[in-house]
Amino acid sequence: MEKNMRPLLLLSNDDGVNAKGINELIRTLRPMADLIVVAPDGPRSGFSGAITSEHPLRCTKVKEEEGLTVYQCNGTPVDCVKLALHTLVPRTPDLVLGGINHGDNSSVNVHYSGTMGVVIEGCLKSIPSIGFSLCNHDTDADFSPLLPYVNRIVEEVLKMGLPEGTCLNVNFPDLPQFAGVRICRQTKGVWTNEFAQATHPNGRNYYWMTGNYVNQEPESEDTDHWAMDHGYIAITPTQIDVTAYKLKKEMETWNFNL
Repeated sequence: MEKNMRPLLLLSNDDGVNAKGINELIRTLRPMADLIVVAPDGPRSGFSGAITSEHPLRCTKVKEEEGLTVYQCNGTPVDCVKLALHTLVPRTPDLVLGGINHGDNSSVNVHYSGTMGVVIEGCLKSIPSIGFSLCNHDTDADFSPLLPYVNRIVEEVLKMGLPEGTCLNVNFPDLPQFAGVRICRQTKGVWTNEFAQATHPNGRNYYWMTGNYVNQEPESEDTDHWAMDHGYIAITPTQIDVTAYKLKKEMETWNFNL
């Protein structure tokens, strides 16, 4: 970034361009940076890293003001980031931001999250990237307690940068005030009872996604879930490289030769 040039931030989400979360993110960041928003035209929760290959993408500019341009796209959250970086940004953004998501993206949810799909795509393009999520699915959730922390986290990452191949997953408990900020690891957890079954009047079974999340290590105080359960903002450094290095070293002693 050139001296005296305002930072350029690329924003997307998985709740859609009209969601309150992304619009609160826009409102709080406009004083510090120029913003380009490319977000889905409707909800895309759970799309993770999905991309569109079977039909063309459409992208429409819906707002342009000083320091703010907003587009909506018929694709996935990752499509939005890919298209923005390929076509819509005037230069490489200083940050890619996902959110603010309506709902928790801690623990194993990081693997399903379209919000974190945005962040991981930015990270794959070697751009510092952050995902923000509030543990409240209400479409009119109160984001005001988060916003000073969002500003501070963005400022610090702009100043300090992130190592290549890493990004941040930031989750806020749904509270009017927070106990502080903790740097955490991802909680070991699992979803159970993930589908409810019912019978259609024509006699065929159908399934509706539901489920219960089970924290498999509730007493571990270094995890993102423990932090949020105790009123803290959880920041989890996340990396692209998913190689199991310990197993890799062990497997080097195995014999796979015929």
